[in-house]
Amino acid sequence: MTDIVPVRMPKLTMAAIEGTFIEWLVADGEHVNEEQPLYLVGTDKVETEVLSPATGVLRHGDAEPEAVYPIGAQLAVIDVECS
Repeated sequence: MTDIVPVRMPKLTMAAIEGTFIEWLVADGEHVNEEQPLYLVGTDKVETEVLSPATGVLRHGDAEPEAVYPIGAQLAVIDVECS
């Protein structure tokens, strides 16, 4: 069975209820290591790199540049069986 780890929109500030997806730093289907920068997100006050929650192969979801997503929304998955 394949293990899938979700990649979600993080809560960047205490008051944040959503964040803006800025861009992927890793291509779809590329191998990633845990804690490797995956993508950029921002709020009206902060822009930051989000680190990978696992080692495996990144499978992009439907996250579009400059789109706003609620905290916790799934942006992609990491297929850890492929690692």
